[in-house]
Parts: sequence; C-alpha cells; structure tokens
Amino acid sequence: MSPASSATAVADLPALIPGRRRERSSRPIELSGSFTHEGHRLAYTEFGSGDRVVVLTHGIMLTRRMHAPLARRLARAGFRTVTLDLLGHGDSDRPTDSWLYSMPAFAEQTVALLDHLDIDAAVIGGTSLGANVALEVGVSAPERALGLVVEMPVLDNAIVAGLITFAPLLMAARFLPVTVQGVALAAKLVPHGNQWVDVVTDTLSQQPAPMAALLHGVLFGRIAPPKSVRRTIETPALVIGHERDPIHPFGDADTLAADMPTAEFVQARSPVELRFDPTRLTDAITDFSARCHDR
Repeated sequence: MSPASSATAVADLPALIPGRRRERSSRPIELSGSFTHEGHRLAYTEFGSGDRVVVLTHGIMLTRRMHAPLARRLARAGFRTVTLDLLGHGDSDRPTDSWLYSMPAFAEQTVALLDHLDIDAAVIGGTSLGANVALEVGVSAPERALGLVVEMPVLDNAIVAGLITFAPLLMAARFLPVTVQGVALAAKLVPHGNQWVDVVTDTLSQQPAPMAALLHGVLFGRIAPPKSVRRTIETPALVIGHERDPIHPFGDADTLAADMPTAEFVQARSPVELRFDPTRLTDAITDFSARCHDR
C-alpha cells in the first residue's frame, strides 16, 4: 500500500476460544482504507476478497455506509466489494471550492480507487449521484468497467425536482450556515448503532462551506452524459428504476435502459426496496455482476 494510504481492519475472524477450533466468521472481512487523489484524501471500505470486484458509490450528501448491507451480501456471494466516499462526503476530504465537485471528477476518483487497489477492471455501481458516476466511468474509462449497476439515475426528467429539492439547501449553506451547523449538532446527539439511523445522521452531519461547494458544483455542472453519448455506452448495464419519486423519475431509468445498447432493466417495487426488502434486487445485482466477470 502506498505511503499516502492507510488500512484498518474493522471486522475479522472471531477470537480463538480455548478448547474450541476457530470457526469461520459468517461476516466477510472488512478493511477501511484511504488514499490521496489530486491532493485530497478519499476513504473506502473493502468487503471480502478475490478477483471478482464490485465498486459502489453513494447518493449526494450520503456516505459509503449506505451500501454496507449490499456490500456484505455481495462479499458473501464471493465478490470483493469496495465502497467509496466521494470527495465532499463521509470520511473523505471536504474542500470548499465548488469547481472540485462534478460528475466527471467523481468518475476520475472512482478510477483512481481502482488504480490504488491495483484492480484492472470491476463492475461499477451506484445509487442516484453514484448511478450517474457509474455512467461517467462508462464514458470516460470503459476499459475499467466490466459492467454498470445504475440504480435511480438522475437524468433529464429530474432536473426541476432536483433544483427544487437542493437549491434551498444550497441557499441555507451559503447564507444561513448556522442552520446547517445546528442540524449537524443535533445529529451528533442521536444514538448510533442502527444502520439506517447512522446513514441519516451521516447525511445531516454537514459543514456549511463544503456542503455549499458540493451542491453548487453538482447542480450547476454536468449532471450526466447527454443522451447522444449515453447511446454509445456499450458496457453491459443493469438499470434499476422505480415509480413515485420525482428526483429519480421512472421515465429516466426506463429511457436510459432503452438508450444503452446492452442495458437490461429491473423495476423496483419502491424507492427503498433494495434497502429494506433486498433479496430480489440483490439477487439481480449478484447475477449481473457474475455474468460481467465471466464474459
């Protein structure tokens, strides 16, 4: 591992109990690490091991913690799964320059993670912002993507709803930073230990200046590859969409799957199916990832 990186075991095999043989843990080994890309520290977690690799990135203002349950399931299925905190999120650095935040930049960070871990190619997946990042990797570095898992992409039909949702947050971070600080302080008082409570408190624990820079860079930059470019993505893709969510309209996912020549589409029953009733979609992602690695 390079001098600019670090790794810490966060889950390992159970301790040896006197008089008993060591038994294999049901939870895959998990390693937290970091590396430096263009002067900024980026954090990640590895689940499991092996040559069949899946990389997962998160939604906007969320963290890699949101994908931990899926990553553990994929690891138990034999995949080395890596979750990444993109710049401005989670345990990664949070600079205050808006020009540092964009979908192409996030795609570069994802490819840099592969370089750091000496991985030639992997299945690249993500949710919402992470879904768009996967698409950008498919455009900028198709040789590094064996397949794309695109859950809840944010495309043309979502722009107005996205602005309505996130523009007030940008304004608050810029002009009423005390409100963001107050919410972050309140989030610290919430007891941790539950997966989804922790995900929510992670999201609420923002710093005003980096949050404003992140939202500015994302909202006023390239949201996704344009339709003409999406039609040229030949990397196999699994597109997951659902109804009843204006920020991730069903029409965006359905149209994307039709645009991409090698895409397949799975309709989720709800926006939270993969989080709270994950078996069906996890099986679809596992099967797709296996097929991509076996090509």
